[in-house]
Amino acid sequence: MIVRRFLLWARNAPAGHRAEATGALARAYLYSDLAPEDRAEAETALTAMLDDPSALVRRAMAESLAPAEDAPRHVVVALASDQDDVAEIVLARSPLLADADLVDCAALGSARIQRAIASRRAVSPGVAAALAEIGRAEAILVLVRNPGAAIGHSALARIVERHGGHALVREALLARPDLPLDIAQSVAVALAASLESFVTRCGWLSPERSSRAAREARERTTVALATGGEADDIARLVSHLRRSGQLTPGLILRALLSGQSRFAAEAFSDLTDVPAPRALGILQDGRGHAFRALYDKAGMPGGLRPVFEAAALSLRDGPAQPRAGRLSRGLVVRALNACSSLPAEEAGRLAALLRRFEVEAARDEARDLADELADGAALAIVMKHAPEMLDEPVEAAALAA
Repeated sequence: MIVRRFLLWARNAPAGHRAEATGALARAYLYSDLAPEDRAEAETALTAMLDDPSALVRRAMAESLAPAEDAPRHVVVALASDQDDVAEIVLARSPLLADADLVDCAALGSARIQRAIASRRAVSPGVAAALAEIGRAEAILVLVRNPGAAIGHSALARIVERHGGHALVREALLARPDLPLDIAQSVAVALAASLESFVTRCGWLSPERSSRAAREARERTTVALATGGEADDIARLVSHLRRSGQLTPGLILRALLSGQSRFAAEAFSDLTDVPAPRALGILQDGRGHAFRALYDKAGMPGGLRPVFEAAALSLRDGPAQPRAGRLSRGLVVRALNACSSLPAEEAGRLAALLRRFEVEAARDEARDLADELADGAALAIVMKHAPEMLDEPVEAAALAA
């Protein structure tokens, strides 16, 4: 009887009063001990209120029903297809919406609707994949920042492909603790491309020089990402590099000259189908028929083989390992010396590349040394004044703090 009176009253009541009463009715349906007949009538009334012309009424109903597992599902689904300020409430919170419902709403909805779906406490891989494929940049940003979003590998790759030029999306991707190495490398590629385009547009460098700088920065980042990675992650990264045309002799040589023999071994393994442990053993040996056979089977340029042999032999001699995948200056110098045995026409471009490597390694060493010298100077100043500081009286307030 109460529900029937509500329906009669709602015909002429102001919108604000209808909204308040409808919210109360929804809460009564969820939490009150209603008789079966009253409960059925309350559900009918809530269904009827879906046709209320005021969004205030439907929004009040959405706010009451959104978190409930025992809300009438057909009412929640209807609210999910309502106007944005109503739909976003249930889309962000309702546990009753299936993946198919969410995907359908994401496909037809605005950026605001997509953001609501992306912000759910748990986003399934299927919904994440749909958003990765069709989502606008602002929704993708919410999705990537959501720790409850289960974003699969292919979805991450699609996000980088579609929105890799968006700085905030790149930043959010790199902040995810579960980001695979190959996806992180793709983000680095997108960043390098963005910087290259910016530098070229500003006229700071010629297109040729900016392209080379971007490529070398990309390769340096790639080797650094592989540092400390698990074998499976490095293998997946190498496979990605080969598929995308980035697995070049220059990159493999950079890895060797950075002390990253595991990356180089995975690269040779991917190119030759020789098991990675076997390839690593051959590289660590550094010379002989096995090395030459592996090198030739990988399709590497014959003119570079002496340099690769020199780098591999230097690794066997146990040089100091550079930090974070940086080039080892000692390894680069040995590779440069190996160029002296090559004909002048073959050694020219290779020597130029190795000299750029030497400059890069020298600058890295200088930065580290400069930091150490500055830290030493700071420590000396502190130690010089330490006796005076120890003799100074301490205020009582400071002791109490």
